[in-house]
Amino acid sequence: MPELQIISILFLSALAFVFTLMWTPIFTHFLYKYKMGKQIRDNGSTPIFTKFHFHKKGTPTMGGILMWLTLLIFIMGVYYLDKILGGEVLDFLNFFSRKETLLPLGVLIATALVGLFDDWLDIRGKGVYGGGGLNTKHRLLIYTLIALVGVWWFYFKLDWTILHVPFYGNIEIGWWYIPFFIFIIVGAAFSVNETDGLDGLAGGTLLTSYTSLAVISFMLGRYDLATFCGVIIGALLAFLWFNITPARFYMGDTGAMSLGITLGVIAMLTNTALLLPVIGFIFFLESISVIVQVTSKKVFGKRVLHSAPFHHHLQAIGWSESKIVMRLWVVAGVTAVIGIIIFLLDKSF
Repeated sequence: MPELQIISILFLSALAFVFTLMWTPIFTHFLYKYKMGKQIRDNGSTPIFTKFHFHKKGTPTMGGILMWLTLLIFIMGVYYLDKILGGEVLDFLNFFSRKETLLPLGVLIATALVGLFDDWLDIRGKGVYGGGGLNTKHRLLIYTLIALVGVWWFYFKLDWTILHVPFYGNIEIGWWYIPFFIFIIVGAAFSVNETDGLDGLAGGTLLTSYTSLAVISFMLGRYDLATFCGVIIGALLAFLWFNITPARFYMGDTGAMSLGITLGVIAMLTNTALLLPVIGFIFFLESISVIVQVTSKKVFGKRVLHSAPFHHHLQAIGWSESKIVMRLWVVAGVTAVIGIIIFLLDKSF
């Protein structure tokens, strides 16, 4: 019954919030004890960024571990408890399934480990500019390689070549599904990574996006996938408890990379990829601002914005960090709801 499924999703989401909240102090103590602090480059290449963020140097990163490790503990913990102990309750709560959650889980963990390595490079002052970890080219390559694994699963294992266009219907795109899938995954990962620049910004916008996809998954009858999103939502809420200004720690690439790519995979699983620019509008805005800025500088030798991504431009014109984050959260929440409305209207046609 859908009512019982809602109870299951909400129960596990709330439990994930409490669980993450409880083990975060231990995790935070570890980060500070071993000086897992973020490096802020100060070589003159990003003067506006440095001006507003240099005081954050040394604040621990790798906070994304809270989300993906909590999810891994929950999904595998309930699965093995169900296998060992059995019973209707555990069987009902079990949301590990090959059809719905195996691929997003695999992608999440694989990308999280790559992001963890990138964070380690940043902490040790290695990588580009004497800090900052992997450069943009390396990250895009990693996103593409992971997207290739995902599209292999979709295209060759599942024979998935259908793209849903809202208010039009399904379109058979054949082998074009491969580059489209890669574009969505790389775009989602890049956009979330660019948004992760202010205290609480990426966490809050990811929260509304995953909530929107959880609702959509539920409406499609994909209850395991909805629960998967729900546990991430619960963990994200606990993360935000400590990540709002002034942040105790940052998400880091282990969170931004993994949650961004997984967001794209879930959009492909629900065939709502064309709704992503609405559901994750802030991510879309941030990535477009970077592309426009870089293109304008290379082609015309001029900047369109004071600084990119867009949230740094708002800082440069005098907005406070908390004002930027709160207002972009509001926009993200509204556009996530609009995405759900478009989905429901499309289903009714």
